[in-house]
Amino acid sequence: MQNRKLVVIGGDAAGMSAASKVRREHPGREIVVFERGPHTSYAACGMPYLIAGMVDSPDRLIARRPEVFREKQQIDVRIRHEVVEIDLAGKRLRVTDLDRGEGFWEAWDDLLIATGASPVVPDVPNVQSDGVFSLSTLQSGIEVLEDIEQHPPRTAVIAGGGYIGIEMAEALLERGIDVSLIDMAPQVMTTMDPDMTEGIVEAMRDAGVHVFLNEKLERIDTDGDGRASSVSTDKRRLDADIVIVGLGIRPNSDLARDAGIELGESGAIRVNLRMQTSAPGVWAAGDCAESFHRVKEQPAFVALGTIANRHGLVAGTNLSGGDQEFPGVLGTAITRFRELEIARTGLSEKEAGDLGIAYRTKTIDARTRAHYFPGAAKVRVKLVVEDNTGRLLGGQIVGANGAGKRIDTLAGAISARMTAEQLVYLDLAYAPPFSPVWDPVQTAARTLA
Repeated sequence: MQNRKLVVIGGDAAGMSAASKVRREHPGREIVVFERGPHTSYAACGMPYLIAGMVDSPDRLIARRPEVFREKQQIDVRIRHEVVEIDLAGKRLRVTDLDRGEGFWEAWDDLLIATGASPVVPDVPNVQSDGVFSLSTLQSGIEVLEDIEQHPPRTAVIAGGGYIGIEMAEALLERGIDVSLIDMAPQVMTTMDPDMTEGIVEAMRDAGVHVFLNEKLERIDTDGDGRASSVSTDKRRLDADIVIVGLGIRPNSDLARDAGIELGESGAIRVNLRMQTSAPGVWAAGDCAESFHRVKEQPAFVALGTIANRHGLVAGTNLSGGDQEFPGVLGTAITRFRELEIARTGLSEKEAGDLGIAYRTKTIDARTRAHYFPGAAKVRVKLVVEDNTGRLLGGQIVGANGAGKRIDTLAGAISARMTAEQLVYLDLAYAPPFSPVWDPVQTAARTLA
């Protein structure tokens, strides 16, 4: 193992977590990382807050620079190097040095693919124009920030009402920009059920965001300089000095597919619980790879930074000679729009129905603190349980400060395969500044127990 050369494609969360784990276990092993961008190990989730001005510098989002990996960990990180071909039979990679425009072959004994994911770009006129952006890498966030500073916008249109869309609506409002958000779905946050998203739209509209649902992006119009000037949907035209496209992401799995490595139904790289692909000696981790969904009990594509880091740790452990399995995901996620916290885990009601699971559900309204304590605010909790057993399948929370992180209690309970009744009697902490005597997640569970 010590003499086996490890090559990693991708220098962000999964790739560098794995490389660092291997280095800790094998100080003398040769490790090479190719990253096509200029940055390694950065917090992509912080980009909306950088653009909003809440984070004062892109440097704050970088956990570890390439030179630190090279000098302190002896990991040969090569930024601005793009892998364009995987030769499985020859155990080598074709690499392009993007700055020099030169190509070369690199041999490997073990290969980790951690190529991440890319934004879905719709096929509409002028989507590649100046002033139109999608967020994925740290560099893309920096480019948005620089464009805003060089061409201060008065109006913005965000296409897509998912995590990025909601976070960017907040960010652009913070900069005093008039913001419109469009989505072809009848709701924002389609990973949640409609009854839980009504309050999100209400909060956004109260803050001044113009929200247009059931509207499809049809074209982006430009001015004489080729910059975005407006957005047209199938129902209206909206002024737009800047356009943010947040219509979801797709796994960067083409490189693996072209090499003959098996993909899953989602288009992500199929892996086992040890993060091994269908090709001997080749592993995959992060947003390009599938995970096992613990409730659905089937492969799933869930692209989150938390999952990418854990994928990387499992892959790195096994690449070091260990034997570790990734237990799976629930799709636990959290975001906010100003003071409103939004969180979900496990199955939504729609997902349970689509899977043919007999289920029951309950939505309750409660308070984040004891009703008499200053600052007590509204929180809505929804639980989904299996009908005949009462086993917890999923949960959603929307509420004021202090509401969202309660989703972690539900994630733990679902992972432990607890029933609603068991959640009712879980020994949770209580004091008036933090919760009512019956925590809202337990109140919801009581109605289903």
